[in-house]
Amino acid sequence: MNVLIIPEDFRKDQYVLKPIVEAVLAHAGKRRANVRVCQDPLLGGVEQALKWERIAEILERYRAMVHVFLLIVDRDGKPGRRAALDRMEQLASEHLPPARLLLAENAWQEIEVWALAGQDLPDDWSWQAVRSEVHPKETYFLPFAEQRGLVNEPGQGRKTLARESARNYRRVRSRCPEDVAALEDRIREMVTTA
Repeated sequence: MNVLIIPEDFRKDQYVLKPIVEAVLAHAGKRRANVRVCQDPLLGGVEQALKWERIAEILERYRAMVHVFLLIVDRDGKPGRRAALDRMEQLASEHLPPARLLLAENAWQEIEVWALAGQDLPDDWSWQAVRSEVHPKETYFLPFAEQRGLVNEPGQGRKTLARESARNYRRVRSRCPEDVAALEDRIREMVTTA
């Protein structure tokens, strides 16, 4: 199965999304899935990622090679984000042939939280506070990456922290039920009904 992750901006998001999605797929029964992150075109933000015209362009360009498209954006504290993603899924189902699928998910609140989810966090941090923070990248992720001495690596620590968290996927899944676990469940359902 070929999977293409469509991030709102691949430049940093790719470092978190690829290892976490590979772990999601493995736990959903697709260990050998070929996972790539869409780098062409660069969407450059959630506004572009939620424009049907931009997503349709990507679906058209890659649909001969890709079985499952995963549109993954930040929730950014916007309760209506899920409705926008449901709309994208509906439009894609009308656009794609039956053997192709787009699943859309929003990281609660930002994908950097997924990279933190598998980590042993500082004792004075509450996981509930991390999950509910609208700006966890600035408030938690970057300080944690700085503490670990990772901000000068590609993705400002995202690469190392996400890989480590992917190896501790069960913790990621249990700490992120609204997004990571939900995505895994939807992929597992897709795999069993295919």
